[in-house]
Amino acid sequence: MNSGLRVSPRLFALSGVCFASSGMFAGCTSAASVRTLARLCALVLVVAAGLGSELRVRVRLSDGLVTEELLEADTERDSISLEFKQGDGTLITFLADFKQEVKIFRALILGELERGQNQYQALCFISRLNRNEIIPSESMARLRQKNPHVIRLAEERKGLEQLTMSAAVNLSRAWQLSSHIRNMCSEAHEAIYTSEADMKYWLEKGVDGSMFEVLPRTTEAPGFQACHSTKDLWQPCLCTYGLRLEWYPCLLKYCRSRDGTAKGATYKCGIRSCSKGYHFTYYVPQKQLCLWDEET
Repeated sequence: MNSGLRVSPRLFALSGVCFASSGMFAGCTSAASVRTLARLCALVLVVAAGLGSELRVRVRLSDGLVTEELLEADTERDSISLEFKQGDGTLITFLADFKQEVKIFRALILGELERGQNQYQALCFISRLNRNEIIPSESMARLRQKNPHVIRLAEERKGLEQLTMSAAVNLSRAWQLSSHIRNMCSEAHEAIYTSEADMKYWLEKGVDGSMFEVLPRTTEAPGFQACHSTKDLWQPCLCTYGLRLEWYPCLLKYCRSRDGTAKGATYKCGIRSCSKGYHFTYYVPQKQLCLWDEET
């Protein structure tokens, strides 16, 4: 069964991703082969320039719940954002700023009102964006979903990345890193973090050093404990926050043309999807700001 998928003969499919042909490749795949490939497609994405830059994908979270991811591309600002809600109501947002080579993670966590917290707590983590972490914004803007009801599973599950966020970032000066930080992290106030390695890299690039504040370390204050083993809600401790991007297009796939007039030419014919987890560890002045990190 092809789950009701209909694929035009002018589309090509590879590993579940389909791209529209652009003339020179229009005749190199038969309608029968396309129908066969369509049955094998777990995910069909259609390149259709000019049809917008939003994609909604249903994914299964690690706790088994199904959520909807919203992926958006802004080709003018050369950025991609991904947003979804976790089972506990937390809103996770990821943004890749290709111009500045910066990535931003934001978590809006529902507060525990009965324990004296605000309605929600915002966290922002900023780090360098490496090459080939995610597909370019112009490619993301052209992806379209053929069957929006299918629950997507990433083809590759990447390893967990452990990050020690040892510096706080001043929101009013963060525009030097990325113009997106103010909009994304304005609710995080003093909970915007980056790593020492990334801080040093940006300082070498000439950003204003007053943007950063180095946080206390365990070596300087041996009495610090992990928040999950700290009993006193008003004691400083080391907090850990974990999140996972369950599905995102991490790589473009290329096919080689068999057309006689362009022998050996390659063209974009699909994507590879990935899933990746992150653990952020950082200093908090009181455990009250890290109630999710408790012993169970």
